[in-house]
Amino acid sequence: MKKIVKWLDEYLEEVLLAAALTAMAVIMGVQVFCRYVLSASLSWSEELTRYIFIWAGFLSVSYCTKKCISIKIEQFVALFPKRGRAVFKVVNHTFELILFLYLIPFAWKYLMSAVANGQTSPAMGIPMYFVQAAPLVGFILAAIRVLQRWVIEFRTASGKGGE
Repeated sequence: MKKIVKWLDEYLEEVLLAAALTAMAVIMGVQVFCRYVLSASLSWSEELTRYIFIWAGFLSVSYCTKKCISIKIEQFVALFPKRGRAVFKVVNHTFELILFLYLIPFAWKYLMSAVANGQTSPAMGIPMYFVQAAPLVGFILAAIRVLQRWVIEFRTASGKGGE
């Protein structure tokens, strides 16, 4: 069980994003083939690709948070010593965590309104709450990843992170 949790911690977003990209490429490739070679268009392909893209977008927030890939001023942060950089990052991660914790209840309400609405997608007929669950999942994963980064940087800033 511990190996599974460690593997999920290391590779969850990467595997899901790679699968999403592969699925989008294959689905749209099949759509192009069907449209131009077979002269028959698939009614569901663009809709499914759009929904996968939405999920990939929200999962990428978590991935970027985990890898510390974001818009930032590296030259400014690099001016500080290691502990100073860590303090700066702790403050930054605190604001990020506050943001994601603030967004989670709104994403939950959005999902619950979709469940209550009962709307289905036009071409595929799938419940729209499958698509509208993406913000909630993305924000929860991002909050977890920010918390992980916060702990790492806090240990470094407090001198317990092995300078």
